[in-house]
Amino acid sequence: MNARDAILVVEDEPDALTLLQHAFAAAGITHPLHAVHDGENALAYLRGEGVYADRAVYPSPSLLLLDLKIPGSSGFEVLESIRREPSFAALPVVILTSSRERRDVQRAYAAGANSYLVKPSSLKRLTEMARAFRDYWLVHNEGPPMS
Repeated sequence: MNARDAILVVEDEPDALTLLQHAFAAAGITHPLHAVHDGENALAYLRGEGVYADRAVYPSPSLLLLDLKIPGSSGFEVLESIRREPSFAALPVVILTSSRERRDVQRAYAAGANSYLVKPSSLKRLTEMARAFRDYWLVHNEGPPMS
């Protein structure tokens, strides 16, 4: 992943998105973040449909940060849809949610999640997580080529 690669964030809580943006900035993550608030918009964005058709404005993401508890289609349903579509099969999907439920963790990995992170409750801890995220996903990890 290079610094121009976009990250799509699926998060319905504006405050959580703002905290994530602050944490990413503090961690030195310069990748453009694009956000949608529900499952339907997540899939439309990924497919480049409707308002998301202009890839100059809404570039295909190289990584997806997905909350599980979102309006409309749940994060699980979005993940399952993504994994059924060959063009998204290699897209890295990181679950970023408040759920620590063991069944949610198991279900997310069974559906094809690449990672499962629980949102910390403070900006300081979220920034620490963002630094670890940056180091693993954006610096060290060799992701699959995206078409």
